[in-house]
Amino acid sequence: MSNPDDLRYTAQHEWLRIEGDEVTIGITDYAAEQLGDVVFVELPEIGARVERGAVVAEVESTKSVGEVYAPAAGEVVARHDDVVDAPESINGDAFEAWLFRLRVDDPASLEGSGLLDRDQYLAQLGG
Repeated sequence: MSNPDDLRYTAQHEWLRIEGDEVTIGITDYAAEQLGDVVFVELPEIGARVERGAVVAEVESTKSVGEVYAPAAGEVVARHDDVVDAPESINGDAFEAWLFRLRVDDPASLEGSGLLDRDQYLAQLGG
């Protein structure tokens, strides 16, 4: 399992690439492995307003549905439609198959929000 060290992670197995006030969000390899074969992805519309903790996207596999949560309040500024067209790409490389990008209202709200660095995330997984 490859978990880049320039990302932040959530306890719900999402990864975040934080660049100023924009955050790119996807699911980790671990989440993709647990889901199994991904067959459907539902993404938010560009311009949608989201609140911290709200379900923003869904990743459906042959076994279950994984929900993806907003790490902060903000506006969806991009979505990765390639994963909608080819959901199985998440199983190939979950870190390349990002889901959506959020412009957060208050970037400082990400600090102290329980985000994990790579080592903390791996420790949570027991590795």
